[in-house]
Amino acid sequence: MKTLITDNQGTKPALPKLAFTTREAAACIGVSYISMHRLIKRGLIKSSSALRTKLIARTELERFLKESAQ
Repeated sequence: MKTLITDNQGTKPALPKLAFTTREAAACIGVSYISMHRLIKRGLIKSSSALRTKLIARTELERFLKESAQ
């Protein structure tokens, strides 16, 4: 799950993306947008509502996958 950010010209070193939109997070773990929305609503995945768009931290996705695999 290594999503990287580069500048427009691709000249600067890439930085790992720290948070994803709901659609991006769903794609990262291989579920639909609706399933991701349900996971958030059930409290299984926590999202940040500080902005207009919900953001899900990379570490939160990793935690969810680790706990659900056991």
